[in-house]
Amino acid sequence: MNMKDMTVSQLSELTASSSAAPGGGSISAMAGAYAAALASMVCKLTVGKKGYEAVQAQMERIDRQAEALRLELLDEIQKDSESFNAYMVALTLPKETQAERILRNAAMQEALKGACSVPLEVAGKCLGVLHLAATALELGNKNTASDAMVGVLLARASVLGAVNNVLINLGGIKDEEFVEHMTAACEELSAQANQKEAAAHTTLHAR
Repeated sequence: MNMKDMTVSQLSELTASSSAAPGGGSISAMAGAYAAALASMVCKLTVGKKGYEAVQAQMERIDRQAEALRLELLDEIQKDSESFNAYMVALTLPKETQAERILRNAAMQEALKGACSVPLEVAGKCLGVLHLAATALELGNKNTASDAMVGVLLARASVLGAVNNVLINLGGIKDEEFVEHMTAACEELSAQANQKEAAAHTTLHAR
C-alpha cells in the first residue's frame, strides 16, 4: 500500500516499527503536507468573511498553491522511502570479484545521490509551504492565526528535517562537486526557513 493511503494510525505504527522506512525524510514530507493543509484551511476560513474582502483573491491563490503542494508532498512520503530502499538494494549486490565490487560501489553511489535529491526536493517544497503559511498568518482571518502558526512551525520542521536527511547521506558520497552543491543548497534552505519562522513569530504577536 502506498504510504499516503494509510490511515494516520497505520503510518504511525509503521514508522514506530523496526522497519528503516519510513524514516525522517518521509515523515518530513508528511508534516509538510499537513502544514500545507493548515494554510489551505486558513484561506478557506478567510474567503467570504467580512473585513477580508481586500485579500480574498490572494487567499484563493494561496489556497490553490498550498493544495498543490499538499498533494505533491503526500507523494513524496512514498518516494523518499523508495529512494532509501534503492540504497539498501545496492548493498545486497554481490562483491566477490573486482568487477562486482566496481558495479556495487557505482550502484551505491547512484542510490545515495537519489537519497539526497529526494529529500532536497521535499525541503524546497516545504519551504514553499512555509512562505504560504506565513502569508496566510499575516493576512488571513485573525481567528485562525494560531492554526497558521502551527503550519509555519510544521513547515520549518519539515524543511530542517529533510535537509538533515540530505546531509547524513552526503557523508557516503565521493563526488565532491555534488557534495559541495548539495551542502550549499541545504544551508540556504535552512537559513531561509529559520528567518521566515522568526518573522512569523513577530507577525503572530502583532496580530
